[in-house]
Amino acid sequence: MANLTRLASSQIREIVLASLGRLVTSGKAPSEPLPDFRVEIPADKSHGDFAVNTAMVCAKAFKLPPRKIAEMICDELVLDGTYFERTEIAGPGFINFFLGRRWFSEIVDTVIKEGSEYGKTETGSGKKVLVEFVSANPTGPMHIGNARGGAIGDCLAEIMKWAGYDVQREFYVNDAGNQIEKFGKSLNLRFMQICNGKGQAVIEKCGGNIQDICETIYNDTENFPMPEDVYLGMDIIEHAYNYFKENGSSLSSENEDIRKKTLTAFALPKNIAGLERDLSKYRITYDNWFKESTLHNDGSVNEIIQKLKASGYTYEQDGALWFKSSQLGDEKDRVLVRANGVVTYFVPDIAYHYNKLVTRGYDKAIDIFGADHHGYIPRMKAALTALGVEANKLDIVIMQMVNLVRNGEKYKLSKRSGKAITLSTLLEEIPIDAARFFFNLREPNSHFDFDLDLAVEKSSQNPVYYVQYAHARICSLITNLKAEGFEAEDYSIENLSVLDKPQEIELIRQLAALPNEIDNAAKTYDPAKITKYSVELATLFHKFYDVCSVKNAESEELKKARLVLCKAVLQALRNSLTIMKIECPEKM
Repeated sequence: MANLTRLASSQIREIVLASLGRLVTSGKAPSEPLPDFRVEIPADKSHGDFAVNTAMVCAKAFKLPPRKIAEMICDELVLDGTYFERTEIAGPGFINFFLGRRWFSEIVDTVIKEGSEYGKTETGSGKKVLVEFVSANPTGPMHIGNARGGAIGDCLAEIMKWAGYDVQREFYVNDAGNQIEKFGKSLNLRFMQICNGKGQAVIEKCGGNIQDICETIYNDTENFPMPEDVYLGMDIIEHAYNYFKENGSSLSSENEDIRKKTLTAFALPKNIAGLERDLSKYRITYDNWFKESTLHNDGSVNEIIQKLKASGYTYEQDGALWFKSSQLGDEKDRVLVRANGVVTYFVPDIAYHYNKLVTRGYDKAIDIFGADHHGYIPRMKAALTALGVEANKLDIVIMQMVNLVRNGEKYKLSKRSGKAITLSTLLEEIPIDAARFFFNLREPNSHFDFDLDLAVEKSSQNPVYYVQYAHARICSLITNLKAEGFEAEDYSIENLSVLDKPQEIELIRQLAALPNEIDNAAKTYDPAKITKYSVELATLFHKFYDVCSVKNAESEELKKARLVLCKAVLQALRNSLTIMKIECPEKM
């Protein structure tokens, strides 16, 4: 795919190096290795479309003032055959380059011709990348942190695809370990309560209505007490009652271990199916659902223990097996196997990442984690290093929590209180488009308040509505002009040279930025760059549309050129929204 911004930057580098070469050949400059210089895009466009610091970095070698060197370079520059029409020297010796009309015309033409492919790059060169995100415990519904992680992870995976990577999305199912033991314990306690006299009385009183049964048992803590070390949500009561309804109370006569295993086997698949259902509604489809239990069952966990022992980075103390992670950048050593012979959660996590990067051979593994996982990064990288795996193949994106706000006040809800706002209930209150867009308004590692009122507001204050309105506005314009027999299908690049108003030029500059924004978003793991891009593009379009009439343009040629520009903006908006899996309405 074409990236005319990068091409223009390359042209500058070529002609500046050619100018320096001529200076050396003519004896005006010393024949010495020169340091690299930067080609940048100035924030202030009065300083040119591009600028280079060549003169400053060459000052030591030339033994001349930077401004004098800039003058010498400019004297030898040949702009013929490039996108640039002039240069000027600014400040201590910056050389500013100004683009000619041809570049702007080619940008619009490129967007039109590449269509739904515009913005894609080949930066990733087909490298295999696995993005793991959400991976919520299957012991209950997904909370708001999972909602943000889902939006970030899914959009990041799509951005990396657009940047030329071979990407797969994965959900790691924690179907083993302490949380599953806790899940089974919770189910067992609620099941036994349902089977006893008090539970049967509630069922009879509620006439078998599951919601009434769950609420009654949940709220009656005197007759149905629960310890603190269990899951307290009403979903646990619902699972226990559903098992009773389908199978009766015969399980209550079995021993506790059998009850816990049976109830877990009944409820866990339903929870996992619920996760998949809710995420699908959220427009997230995974390539893989990887179960932790497979690592235990296929021997991977034991294999990792043996590999770590063989690495020389383990030792035994007080009957436990320890990992010398402090020698590899971690703040302290970590227990791998407790004195009772039970592995810590860290071991299957190591096995899982070894599986990603070695067994399955991904070039890069990206994890989207919550803010409480900061300490996880050095210990996991230490483990990979001990296993002979390049630690930089693993990147972990830390995501801060979100505050839900309604009527100017924070929502304070607990996941396990039985009254938590979940991903599912959130999507009943606000549009999916708003959820996915709002959760990507800030970079992952930043806190922000999610305004639930703003998310449903139909005004320019709502950023996703604002962007979608720009898309719909252009669609309406195209439809109305088509009804009048005007479509501008037969334009040429030369037709587009009449686009020279400041609002037109700024709009085209923003169109040109999309490929680089995608590359930057992929490089920094920041989908917010694409939401910000789309908002800025919509803003510049609205400014253009309010000043530069399309329908009543001064000439037919200008009318045609502006309509083509509008179509290019429509395509760039559509591509940006498509990356985020947000709808592109034609009417609003």
